[in-house]
Amino acid sequence: MVVVAILAAGRGTRMKSHLPKVLHSLGGRSLVERVLDSVEPLGPSRRMVIVGYQAEEVKTAMQSPHVEFVEQTVQLGTGHAIQQLLPHLEGYSGDLLVLNGDVPLLRTQTLKQLLQTHQENQNAATILTSHLPEPKGYGRVFCNDEHLVQQIVEEKDCTAAQRQNRRINAGVYCFRWQDLAQVLPHLQANNAQKEYYLTDAVTQVGKVMAVDVEDSQEILGINDRLQLATADEILQRRVKEKWMTAGVTLINPSSITIDDTVELQPDVIIEPQTHLRGKTTIQTGSRIGPGSLIENSQLGENVTVLYSVVADSIVQTGTKIGPYAHLRGHAQVGANCRVGNFVELKNTQLGDRTNAAHLSYLGDSTVGKQVNIGAGTITANYDGVKKHHTKIGDRTKTGSNSVLVAPLTLGDDVYVAAGSTVTEDVPDNSLVIARSRQVVKPDWQKKS
Repeated sequence: MVVVAILAAGRGTRMKSHLPKVLHSLGGRSLVERVLDSVEPLGPSRRMVIVGYQAEEVKTAMQSPHVEFVEQTVQLGTGHAIQQLLPHLEGYSGDLLVLNGDVPLLRTQTLKQLLQTHQENQNAATILTSHLPEPKGYGRVFCNDEHLVQQIVEEKDCTAAQRQNRRINAGVYCFRWQDLAQVLPHLQANNAQKEYYLTDAVTQVGKVMAVDVEDSQEILGINDRLQLATADEILQRRVKEKWMTAGVTLINPSSITIDDTVELQPDVIIEPQTHLRGKTTIQTGSRIGPGSLIENSQLGENVTVLYSVVADSIVQTGTKIGPYAHLRGHAQVGANCRVGNFVELKNTQLGDRTNAAHLSYLGDSTVGKQVNIGAGTITANYDGVKKHHTKIGDRTKTGSNSVLVAPLTLGDDVYVAAGSTVTEDVPDNSLVIARSRQVVKPDWQKKS
């Protein structure tokens, strides 16, 4: 049995932001959400987030029924933070895994190794360590040949000789809670910072072992925008390597960004300057880009998107989007459609084999199958107070520069004459002409 505690109480002054540090975004998710996600496969019995600076904002942002929040109203160090758990874990006899809310790149496999080492060796505590070529800024860990920890010294308290040690403390711990609970009340702030260090408890609980992480990039902490950018580069490299290994083609990968929440199938091609965000899925054979943004959308097989934006929308098999199209607000496009140059769809459903080739706006509309939307057609869906719906039946065709004033229903097989402003419903199999008669006045220039 393991309880997870995530330290998320600090402000993060070096971020130069009013937003709590742990809520800054990395690859589409906040730092603390990433830490929480990494422990889910471990099946923790409780997930406890220790909050302090702008605690209510952190709670609101996370909003999970499975997370418990513990307040650290005054931040007096990591040991002080874990002291706040004492009344919440009274009587608990399992293990406690302590993580930092600003260390978002830890892999689940690393945490499994830490927990397994801890339990198999019946350690009182097990800590994650790493050997860094440039260990500046980290506390140092001193071990014997069997990886048993003898001493941990924060860098600010290190002597010059101790700073030569390159094994650093990653700030990730697994404790046998009953041993830690005995020590926590007796921690002292005998250091330059006048803080209660959790590392002091590590050396007092009993047998402590170090586990070296294989990839030191996993333990990168985020303290400023530079480190956030570095973490993003690492994450992007991981994600792109994963998808290219799985059969996805990335053309000029350095110009592409992909959130790790995105799902891609083999034989998808991603062109340069394309960005995939959020809960996006793209099925096999699709070609996205160049110069496209897909966010929280589902694209079927053999879809093409060129220089376009697709957000919160669904596009079915064989459809072509762009160039310079914009789908948003839960647009749904059927199979084998075309949404072309400078077409915008907002909260609109297109049936299969429907075309809107250029220069059109369809908002709050339901469009049937095999419809042709002429150039410059718009749905006038807003009356200044409310949005209204337009329904267009199967096989209907609108002429260029048509205005459909909602609420409006056009039946099946309707033809709308070019330049019409349609304000009343039109029955099936009709031609509607809604424009002024042309008047020609000969010799007008001479007379005027």
